Amino acid sequence: MEDAEKKKCSDGLPARWILAVLGCVGFMIVYGLKVNLSVAIIAMVNHTAVAEMAGDHGHGHDDHHDDGHMTTSASIISDDHAGNDTGPVVDECGRVVTESKLTDGPFAWDDNTQGLILASYFYGYILTQVPGGWVAEKFSAKHVFGVGALVNALCALITPIAAVGSPYVLVFVRIIMGIAGGVTLPGMHVLIANWAPPQERSKIASTVYAGMTLGTLVCMPFSGILAATIDWSAIFYVQGGLSILWYVLWMIFVFDSPAQHPRISRSERKFIEESLGTVEKTEKPPVPWKKVMTSLPVWAIIVAHTCNNWGWYMLLVKLPTYMRYILKFDIKANAGLSAVPFLCMWIFTMLLANLLDELRSRKKITTTFARKLATLIASVLPAICLIGVTYVGCNTDLAVALLTIGTMFVGGMYSGFLSNHIDIAPPFAGTLMGITNTVATLPGIIVPSFVGYMTHGNQTVEVWRTIFFITLGIFAFEAVFYTIFGSGEEQEWAKKKPTNQEGEHQKLNDMA
Repeated sequence: MEDAEKKKCSDGLPARWILAVLGCVGFMIVYGLKVNLSVAIIAMVNHTAVAEMAGDHGHGHDDHHDDGHMTTSASIISDDHAGNDTGPVVDECGRVVTESKLTDGPFAWDDNTQGLILASYFYGYILTQVPGGWVAEKFSAKHVFGVGALVNALCALITPIAAVGSPYVLVFVRIIMGIAGGVTLPGMHVLIANWAPPQERSKIASTVYAGMTLGTLVCMPFSGILAATIDWSAIFYVQGGLSILWYVLWMIFVFDSPAQHPRISRSERKFIEESLGTVEKTEKPPVPWKKVMTSLPVWAIIVAHTCNNWGWYMLLVKLPTYMRYILKFDIKANAGLSAVPFLCMWIFTMLLANLLDELRSRKKITTTFARKLATLIASVLPAICLIGVTYVGCNTDLAVALLTIGTMFVGGMYSGFLSNHIDIAPPFAGTLMGITNTVATLPGIIVPSFVGYMTHGNQTVEVWRTIFFITLGIFAFEAVFYTIFGSGEEQEWAKKKPTNQEGEHQKLNDMA
């Protein structure tokens, strides 16, 4: 009879893995729509007009040729076409500068305006982390996540109209996207806590959260191709339209818990509920806020999440800019090469998660050691690679290799601090994710504006080296703090308190 139930559970794709796959695609949508503007903005901006505006403010025309400044291809080509018929134009590395079809777009947004537009998503994102986790825990994590992704898709569809209207209208739309996107991560944490048996939690979580990396991996080159072959506005129309189709599937196939799923097999539901101890529906306990906010393991996650996000957003949001201005790749090559590091990151994420789970299952390492090791990998190694990039000179192949390796190692965060909320407090996983991700959103606001300020009219290797050394210091602080205070053990304040009936039953067992 038991074998028959197991066989029935294995027939077809289990409901928990349908959730995992659709959750992965959902994160691909949210993160893809978050980063596609980083590629699109290269085609949207009139770089020649921006360079001329910078010159008018005192930088001078000769700045394009002296003081080690790296010049945009648009400004060089503009000089060449102005009558300097002296043969092919080369940059300081001896590379022939060729005109790109999409060098100039319709918008004369300077570096500060671009930084504001790229940061505006996070102004909204920071507002809904904790409320999103609380609503998901109390009501419906399915709808919290689904509606969050849907609003992002709808905002993507109106992005071209907003951009034409005004950069400030675009900022408003991006803030709305951030508000909706902010609820998705804590919402998904609740779904995983409700659906993933402990022995499969890492695999399901890794599958779902791999969508963050895959969204970047797919959307960056796809955005570049759309911009190069059609128009920059196609990036938002095509990706927004495809995302609507996902929402229909999400509403049909995903439910908040096994108990609410009308098509789940009895054996799968029994397996999940018995593994999680949720056969009987119980009221969720109130969040012990004082104990949460005085818990060092919680603060270790907050610090690690925030510091790591500084480097993560540096790569996620500003990598296309670095490759465009410093490494001198055109938009199509830029988008493709910008995506390569995230492909390696996705592969590394899955391999590391499975390796650590295997070592944990064999009792070779503890959960605490696994989380600390993965977090160490995600902080120290990327920082070293970023610094190395600024010392390779004209060797762009080595620069791309270092960027790829550095981004790949950031993938350790998924097996490190990003999975740690469920370890230390399963009943409050959504709320904890909301808390840590609220603080960790600050780098998303700061990084684009900070880099825009540092590089305004001064896109040089020296400036980027300073930026990356600051990132190194932040990564180092993360590694030290999390190594000292992090934990993979469930905290006492998060453990389920026995009811009177359960307490009496336990006493009888102890007496027997």
